[in-house]
Amino acid sequence: MAEDPYLVLGVKKGAPLAEVRKAYRKLAKEFHPDKNPGNKIAEEKFKKISAAFSFLDDEARKVKFDNGEIDADGNPSFAGFGGGGFKGGSNPFGGGDPFAAGGPFAGMNMGGGARRGQGGFGSPDFEDFFGDLFGAGLRGNMKQGSTRPNQKGQDINSNLDIETLDAILGAKKRISINGAQVEIAIPSGVEEGQTLRLRGKGGKGVPNGDLLVKIHILPDKNYLIQGLDVYSDLHISLKEAIYGAKVEIPTPLGNVAMTLKPNSNSGQLLRLKGRGIAKGDKIGDFYVKLLISLPDGDNSELGNLLNSWSGNDKTPSKRG
Repeated sequence: MAEDPYLVLGVKKGAPLAEVRKAYRKLAKEFHPDKNPGNKIAEEKFKKISAAFSFLDDEARKVKFDNGEIDADGNPSFAGFGGGGFKGGSNPFGGGDPFAAGGPFAGMNMGGGARRGQGGFGSPDFEDFFGDLFGAGLRGNMKQGSTRPNQKGQDINSNLDIETLDAILGAKKRISINGAQVEIAIPSGVEEGQTLRLRGKGGKGVPNGDLLVKIHILPDKNYLIQGLDVYSDLHISLKEAIYGAKVEIPTPLGNVAMTLKPNSNSGQLLRLKGRGIAKGDKIGDFYVKLLISLPDGDNSELGNLLNSWSGNDKTPSKRG
């Protein structure tokens, strides 16, 4: 006598088909041959739960079984011990290959040998179900005589170094994967260590695998990224700091003219609103840090002027 298909799937007898499908989905993912390569126990378990699901997925057969009109072998319940049963080895749940010739699910491989109108692995409903379970690309791609869908291509991991300016503005780069050139769109605001996924650009299969590109941002002497904001240093002369001046500030989006106020100090931050990184509906700012720089060479003349300056011994109001 075959094992009760409800017990095989771990659901209560008479459970609705939606619950049966949910239980099968969970078990099929766990024991599928692609997830357990070379594991014969898992392969047999997969066949067993597949046969149980195929048995119950035929609504007419399920109703008869639920009403006690047929047994788990599909035989009329009045057939008794000697009537109408399957031959030895064809038991769908109790040993032997349920998909072999003479078995109760013969012709119901994933390749689709079942007669029109019957349930089983060849039926459109079953193939649609497998497409939902393992990816839409698998639907209709099951080969004659196979008990597993086509293999998905492997994901490929790669690394890409980019300039800081590329992370700020975005860019397009090309990398070589297995001898083929792949173009990658770098979005503005990409972060250090972020992985970009290019679907279908990985290993060949049905469907193809994905290409996973990990981004590394190279240090830059001009720009520093903090979130969506960009920071930069601006060296100014002592005269510009004291008297003020009009200066050109280089930014990733081009130079911007700015007026320095008199008595500007080193370390002072000036903000250019909306000149940072654009990401989605948000835009950061650009910050300029002023640094007073003395000219190269002999500055003894400046020293003499400072010695005669009445404020040369005054302590700055802000120190440390």
